[in-house]
Amino acid sequence: MKRRWIVAATVCLLACGGAVWTCGALLVAPRREPVGEPPLDLPVTALAFNDAGGRTIRGWFAQGVPGEGAVLLLHGVRADRTAMLGRARWLHSQGYSVMLIDFQSAGESDGDAITLGYREADDAVRALSWIRQRLPHERIAVAGTSMGGAAILLARPPLRAEALVIEQVYPTIDEAVRDRIDLHLGHAFSFLAPVLLRTMSWHLGFGPEALRPIDHVDGLIGPTLFVAGEKDKHVTLAQSMALYARAGGKKELWVVPGARHVDLYAFDTQEWRTQVGGFLQRNLRNNDEDSVPVR
Repeated sequence: MKRRWIVAATVCLLACGGAVWTCGALLVAPRREPVGEPPLDLPVTALAFNDAGGRTIRGWFAQGVPGEGAVLLLHGVRADRTAMLGRARWLHSQGYSVMLIDFQSAGESDGDAITLGYREADDAVRALSWIRQRLPHERIAVAGTSMGGAAILLARPPLRAEALVIEQVYPTIDEAVRDRIDLHLGHAFSFLAPVLLRTMSWHLGFGPEALRPIDHVDGLIGPTLFVAGEKDKHVTLAQSMALYARAGGKKELWVVPGARHVDLYAFDTQEWRTQVGGFLQRNLRNNDEDSVPVR
C-alpha cells in the first residue's frame, strides 16, 4: 500500500511538473502569422529593419502632415500591429504620421519566443531610430499598451521621445504571474507562481529580475501619460498607481472608469481621443519656436 502511495505521489508530481513546464512554454511561444493586406483606409507602406539578434522586424508606416508630429504604436502580448489600427486610423486622421510594428516573435516579424518586454524593448529602440531617420524634424511620441508599455520602460538606452503613453503595464513579472494565477486558478494556487517563473526563465534564458519595469520608471525622459483601467485585475489599479508615483519628470495619469485589462481605445474611444489626443496635442504640437526634437 505504501509503495502505491509513493508511486501515485511521484506520478502526480511529474504530471504537475510537466503541466507547469508546458504552461511556461506556452506563455512565451511565438505568435507569428500573416497580418493580411494593408488597410484600405490607411495609406501605409511596408517597412522592415533588423533587431540586435539579426531578426527582421516588420511593420507599416503612414506619412502624415509635415510638422504635425508622429506616433510609434507598440502592441501588447500575443497580438500584432493590427491591434493598434484603431488608434492609428484616428491619429492619422488628425495629421500625425504613424508607425506600427510587429514585435519579434509576433505577426510577420522573426523570432522564437515572446519575452514579455525584454527583447521587445530593443525593437522599440530601433523602431524609434527608424522613424527619427525618416522624420528628423518631427516631434515623436511612443505609445505602448501592456507588453508594449513594458518595452518602453525596459528600453536601454531609455527612449528619447517628446512624449510617452504607457497603458496598463505590469510593475514586475513576479506580480504579473501571481495575479494571473490568482485570477484564473484561485489564491490557493499562488505557490505555483515561483515555479512557473523558473520554467519561464529556463525557456527564455534570463530571470525575472530582467522584467521589472518599475525599476526603470524613474529614468523616463520626456512627458509621460500613464493610463490604467479602474477594474483591471491583470494590472491592478494599485500597481498602476505605484508605477505612476515612482515615475520621474513631467507625468500625467488617466484612470479609465470601469475598464478591465482590455483595449482601452475600443472600450471608450471618445474619451481616449480626448485624453490621449489632448496629451499628444500639448506635447507634439508645441508652438514654441525654440522647441526641438529630443535627441
